Amino acid sequence: MIRKFFRKKASKKGKLDTFLEKYNLPRAYFNINRKMITRGVFVGLFWGFIPMPMQMLAVIATTPFIRFNVPIAIAMVWLSNPFTMPPMYYMEYLTGNFLLGREGVDNIELTLDWFSNNMSNIFVPLYVGTAFYSIVVSALIYFILNWLWIRSVKEEKLGKNEKIKKQKR
Repeated sequence: MIRKFFRKKASKKGKLDTFLEKYNLPRAYFNINRKMITRGVFVGLFWGFIPMPMQMLAVIATTPFIRFNVPIAIAMVWLSNPFTMPPMYYMEYLTGNFLLGREGVDNIELTLDWFSNNMSNIFVPLYVGTAFYSIVVSALIYFILNWLWIRSVKEEKLGKNEKIKKQKR
């Protein structure tokens, strides 16, 4: 199922090849296979969970070290956007407090003045929670997606084998 979706998208290679040749981009970073897609999801989520500016540039900076599908990784980074950032970072802050065994800050206000006055109390728990989500949750999603992809391929092959058996009867 997953493979069929990406095969349909990959069938129109003319425009992509022209784009890659025009900007001299390596084709490997646009490959559509299980390893490249799942790695792209992992890298994108890893950087997406980290509260920092220019997460997309961090994804691009990762490309020489890990081969992955760059468009997928950039799309995963977009999951942390101005609407999702406050709940994500608050969840990371709460998780960091839980992991550190702290109570946390009371009376949270969404003002720059409040944040600048309480940054020393927020920083460590936020980044402990961030490390948890960036490493553990991204890796968990990577393994689940990898397993689902493999399962989908096996089911697809099983379905084809059953159709062949029915045709032979």
